[in-house]
Amino acid sequence: MRHPPLAPGWIDRPHLRVDIGDLPLESGAVLQDAFVTAVVHGDEARRGTAAILGLTAIGSTHHRLDFLIGPGAALDSERFCIVVIDALGNGLSSSPSNSTRQPGADFPAITIRDMVESQRRALDALGVDRLAAVVGASMGGMQALQWAVSHPLRMDRVVAMTPMARTARWSQLVNEMGRRALFFDPACRMPRPRAEAMRLWVPLTQMVMARTPEALEQLPSPVSLGDALDAAELELAEHGPDAFDWACQSRAYDGHDVGMTGGFGGETAQALASIDAEVLVVAAASDLYNPPFAAIEAAGGIRRSHVVRLPGVDGHRSASGAGAASTAALRDAVASFLRAEPGER
Repeated sequence: MRHPPLAPGWIDRPHLRVDIGDLPLESGAVLQDAFVTAVVHGDEARRGTAAILGLTAIGSTHHRLDFLIGPGAALDSERFCIVVIDALGNGLSSSPSNSTRQPGADFPAITIRDMVESQRRALDALGVDRLAAVVGASMGGMQALQWAVSHPLRMDRVVAMTPMARTARWSQLVNEMGRRALFFDPACRMPRPRAEAMRLWVPLTQMVMARTPEALEQLPSPVSLGDALDAAELELAEHGPDAFDWACQSRAYDGHDVGMTGGFGGETAQALASIDAEVLVVAAASDLYNPPFAAIEAAGGIRRSHVVRLPGVDGHRSASGAGAASTAALRDAVASFLRAEPGER
């Protein structure tokens, strides 16, 4: 995926490329000549003392959290140095679509923990040690919880928006449907023609899983629904994720379970109980991608967790700045959480 055109509200920042060398993966394979891309908001001199790590959602880029970033914002760029790292497989960091040595279907399978390890290497290279917070939404929230399990002493706080500690069967089903829309074959080696793929993939990912029945009722007619689908198909045919990239990230999504971190023997509850950081978990009503029960269950296993349930009918998009009510509640919750003194909440 090429970097999409800047959208309203996105923050244009210089892109950093951090080469991290050959990356051994959980599968036993090696991601060759691995690299990640990142952007930095705020005073870079604060990297070592007041850094926040921002993480990206499936199919998205470092712009995913822009609606929370800025002077005086929830992620306050006057107070923190905010480093947002593109996840492996998103088309900007090492991905099937940009790898010269392991392109397309030859790109090795990765996990959420592999993403976290690539980010750890990048932060080390950038001189970022202790983190004031790790923040992410959707797959970014899943990575944030994994960070808290894999590196419990490295951050003070975690903001996990619409996360899962272990991927729900519903989410796996949605991802499988997405892959079937993009590929002819179960192995995901034969992509459909782009226009045909988007005609199948867009209604699922942009309307069904990302929206809610209540939100779609705001469209005035069946014709307007069709127009919205046509516009999304046209835009994403040009600027949407590469099919191999989506397959790569969605399979990592499907296989995620913090309990599979080394030392926990597959016990999700034990992994969550090991988290030392204070954690804000954000759940969205009627989330048709990451079910809200998964976020609530994860929070229940973390010793120092706080749960915020977002209002409105925006579903999974509640954590992306889509609706006024959910966005205002989210900004207030994150700002309050990060400003509070330890143990104050």
